[in-house]
Amino acid sequence: MFKDISFAYPVFLYLLVLVPLLPVWYWLKGKKKQPSITYSSLNVFKGIPATWKEKFRHTPVILRTLALICLIIALARPQTFSSGQNIYTEGIDIAMVLDISSSMLAEDLKPNRIDAAKNVIDNFVKDRTSDRIGLVIFSRQAFTQCPLTVDYRVLTNLLSQVKTGMVEDGTAIGNAIADGVNRLKDSHAKSRIIILLTDGVNNAGEIDPLTAAQIAKTFGIRIYTVGVGTRGEAPYPVKTPFGVRYQMVPADIDEGMLQKISDMTGGAYFRATDTKTLQDIYNKIDKLEKSKVEITSYRQATELFYNWLGAGLILILLEFSLSKTVFRKIP
Repeated sequence: MFKDISFAYPVFLYLLVLVPLLPVWYWLKGKKKQPSITYSSLNVFKGIPATWKEKFRHTPVILRTLALICLIIALARPQTFSSGQNIYTEGIDIAMVLDISSSMLAEDLKPNRIDAAKNVIDNFVKDRTSDRIGLVIFSRQAFTQCPLTVDYRVLTNLLSQVKTGMVEDGTAIGNAIADGVNRLKDSHAKSRIIILLTDGVNNAGEIDPLTAAQIAKTFGIRIYTVGVGTRGEAPYPVKTPFGVRYQMVPADIDEGMLQKISDMTGGAYFRATDTKTLQDIYNKIDKLEKSKVEITSYRQATELFYNWLGAGLILILLEFSLSKTVFRKIP
């Protein structure tokens, strides 16, 4: 009955120890009371059944006791509290730009570069709370797989569908950046960033990567660049008539260009040579680009003593009425 209920003045609950005294007083008072008429013998009344008034003659004192309990509880002022938080966010808009060229099938990251990148991006998205995130994929051309959204379930579902071969092979880094800028340029978020992940050298597209970076800088968009791939050579799966065979291919990343892109826009460049390093990189970016959240907590009381007070008064009124009418005793 009193689960999740607190009392404003719990000290008054100690008065409940007085409640048992009322029936004791009633019993002692009844013992001392002398009958108005005395009889030499009551055997003549033994066969007469007790009336309902006799059976319920103690009802007034029971009502009085219950009324006293209710009034003491009302005096202690029972309350329940509802609490919550008002959250005010200054959101960040993020364009995740992912290379899906065929070289992303290399298996220096496990299970391969593209699946490792998808897993890390998926974890990155799950750690955000109120930021809008979009997904741009590219190889020879770039296109938006998912526009900016806070519906992370839709975003991760579209991310899971990403694979190599969706676009003609190549690496159009400039086009990818331009597409990311196009997603963010009309945003009014306090911070706008692009996280570009690639494992190659720009060899396609109509826009030079540094020109695209300059456009991003003009719109106040920071670019974090991530070069993914081991240093040296990486195992690459090749389909043959005899099944899948592996050949070693060089990991060719234009780190100088990626570094310039990030420096130009106020971002940072990272190199991921294995899956753990890639995860650490996104964790670092996650900490660098966290939304500022202002939380105002509140606690609201709901008074419950009205019901107890009302019940106590009703019981007293009922006890008084019955004592003066139905259970009235005539000396």
